[in-house]
Amino acid sequence: MHVKLIAFDLDGTLLDDEKRLPEKNLAALQAAAEAGILLVPATGRILKALPEYLLELGLFRYFIFANGAEVYDLQEQRQLFSACIAPALAVKVCEHMDRLPVLYDCYRGERGYMTQWMYDAAPDFFETEPHILKLVKSLRLPVPELKKEILEKNIPLEKLQMYFRREHLEERSRQLALIPELFPELIASSSLKNNIEINSAQAGKGKALRRLCEALGIDPSYSVAFGDGLNDAEMLRMAGRGCAMENAAEAVKRCADVLVESNNDAGVGREIFRLLEKTE
Repeated sequence: MHVKLIAFDLDGTLLDDEKRLPEKNLAALQAAAEAGILLVPATGRILKALPEYLLELGLFRYFIFANGAEVYDLQEQRQLFSACIAPALAVKVCEHMDRLPVLYDCYRGERGYMTQWMYDAAPDFFETEPHILKLVKSLRLPVPELKKEILEKNIPLEKLQMYFRREHLEERSRQLALIPELFPELIASSSLKNNIEINSAQAGKGKALRRLCEALGIDPSYSVAFGDGLNDAEMLRMAGRGCAMENAAEAVKRCADVLVESNNDAGVGREIFRLLEKTE
């Protein structure tokens, strides 16, 4: 396979469980870049939420953010594409979530926002995931009431997220299916064991990958994608070669062309080296 572009999720995929970049992954990314392959982080995060050490590598120009709600050119510091949730619709979703035993927040622009009492309650929802709690606490600005904030600012949102306690994970599964039924303009996916991520139906990592390939004049069949979460499934289906991590959700594995080693065993790097060897 002739590879021109490699897209990869970060958490649970490129990064290990401690949010570190394994040495083999770094070496493989550098080798791919030297071979002229474009490297595209495709994440549920926003720019401000990226680990600084990844940006300092200088290996990435294009990014897929917020599950495909934004395609961004870092070199020119501009959006190539966006697909956001209208404020009025976002408030309706928040009103639905108010009836559930959850916390919720949103991404808008360069940061996240969360109602103050939910921000304060976050430690109860991430008892076993201190890295996620740290991200939530550092990247969300607490506001008195998120719905009021959304309406007053009247700016479209890249993403809504909700979080469940361990004892409510059955309800999480129900809501994953229910959200798109109640709000056909939206899609629901997940990247954590206890979350749901809500985007515009025009977003999605797969759609964003296709749009980026089109903008760059690259046939998508020359693309490779790596992922582990439900928010990666579409991207794996649309890439020329979809690679699911060993630690991926079963539904994601069913979307992939190949299963690679886990994120803790540098599965991304190992597969990139295998692909580079085949093209030599």
